Amino acid sequence: MNLSFFIARRLGYKGRVVTAAVAVSFLVVIIAIAVSAGFRYEIRNGLSALTGDVQLTMADINYLDESSPVSTEQAYLASVEDVEGVVSVSPVIYRAGIVKQDDEIYGVMIKGVEGGVRCATGTDIPDTLALAVSIPSSLAERAQLGIGDKLLTYFVGDKVKVRQFNVADIYEPLVRTDDRHLVFADISDMQRLNGWTETETTMFEVALEDDYKERSKMDTVTYHILDAVLENIAGEDDFLHPVSSVRRFPQIFEWLALIDFNVFFVLLLMIAVAGVNMISGLLIMLFEHISTIGLLKSLGMRNAEIMKVFLTRAAGTVFKGMVIGNVIAFALCYIQGKTHLIKLDPVNYFVSSVPVHLNVMDVIAADVIAFAAIMLLLILPSLFVMRIDPSKTMKMD
Repeated sequence: MNLSFFIARRLGYKGRVVTAAVAVSFLVVIIAIAVSAGFRYEIRNGLSALTGDVQLTMADINYLDESSPVSTEQAYLASVEDVEGVVSVSPVIYRAGIVKQDDEIYGVMIKGVEGGVRCATGTDIPDTLALAVSIPSSLAERAQLGIGDKLLTYFVGDKVKVRQFNVADIYEPLVRTDDRHLVFADISDMQRLNGWTETETTMFEVALEDDYKERSKMDTVTYHILDAVLENIAGEDDFLHPVSSVRRFPQIFEWLALIDFNVFFVLLLMIAVAGVNMISGLLIMLFEHISTIGLLKSLGMRNAEIMKVFLTRAAGTVFKGMVIGNVIAFALCYIQGKTHLIKLDPVNYFVSSVPVHLNVMDVIAADVIAFAAIMLLLILPSLFVMRIDPSKTMKMD
């Protein structure tokens, strides 16, 4: 057994307060990472479900009437689906409308998707229910609508068209607004409304793998999609330009970037707090064992070996605090994930409760970085060993 490790195991030092301080620091770091990842996961997946990760759309698209359909049989779509990171390419139809309920009117955007409400929200509805739609809770509250109610909607174009939809589901929107309400419907219903065939649509939405929803990766995939369109477009194809969620919702992604910066700041702050506490603890341990240091020096042990003894003992304390902090953090994140105990205002935070998403590799990386940084900070106080004179510290009987 290594001599330094052998002596370190037998040093009498409890250090409960220091261990607790280190545990709290790691606890805060892990929770900050989990909450940051939770916001990214929930908001990016929410945007993906609402409007896709990348939209293939015309530059001069018109949502008010049925005058600008595009074909679903574009030659380059197969190449777009082969781009790395792309999961699927789906046709969608958008049409602006006006909902009249009692004496009030509300602006809505109807989105027709393949599979209708069942596919858009996962709600199990009867196949016999015609013109089924899923409406946001913001519209349901303002218009006092519930499941089973009728949604009378007017569409303005060359001539006014009216449809009476059936509310089959109410979903919680990512962003609650009073003037913009996204309503999901079946794409076939919207094609009939517009007088289009089954091969006509408004645009295509591209879904990406989770790993490609990061800001930089999404931009890269968007460029690759554009290359696939340009390289494979045929003479009769419509040129559809890819636009990512990063470009359509820059404020949301800037807000997420700010959260990531705050997590980095918390990581540095907690490392500093844990480091200061460990420096204090190490100095106390050195003073408590000053006679032991003198004895080891008199027995011929070098300064570097004695420093290694106390750094090994300190590393054990840091590791113990790290394990305790991790266990408590994982437990708290599990409870929050299951119970959604801590609530948030969705108007300001886009979600109704604090989201948590633990990535084991992120946690391990944070633990390793924090542990290494704290140990580097402890090298300075350990140099105190070099100033101890064994002739002044040895006690003679």
